[in-house]
Amino acid sequence: MAFTLNGNPLAVDVAFKTSDGTQYPANWLRLATAQEKTDLGIAEIADPTVYDSRFYWGNGTAKALDGVKSTLKAQEKETAKSLLNTYDWQVVRKAEKGTAMDSDVITYRDGIRTAYTTRKTEITNCADIAALVTLYSNKDDGTPNMTQYPDDPNSIEL
Repeated sequence: MAFTLNGNPLAVDVAFKTSDGTQYPANWLRLATAQEKTDLGIAEIADPTVYDSRFYWGNGTAKALDGVKSTLKAQEKETAKSLLNTYDWQVVRKAEKGTAMDSDVITYRDGIRTAYTTRKTEITNCADIAALVTLYSNKDDGTPNMTQYPDDPNSIEL
């Protein structure tokens, strides 16, 4: 939230002075009640709505569905490619030297391909921008609505 006093903006956590010369400390806006602010003539102004630029223009107008879908699919392709690249050295080693790939890496790479295909289908199946926003959001329990890529079998959790 933003605040104004006599039409002038007030910054939170910055001391300010009223027209009668009364000085207020930097934390006053945080600690004051709504009534205390109103009594002083301070107006609360809602922060401007921020729209997800993947789906909307700055003014909240939805972008063209086909264009958004194309962009998201291209991003998914790059993500899958990047995840697969991590273990390309094992593919090359197998081709050059006949050394077997780690089975967990084979499973992981297959999982990436499956997730990539599923994610493209999920994007394709969205009928409008609102459906895409939902797809890229989380459920109430915090889990993603969209199919997730598998965890790297060799990643180290800290």
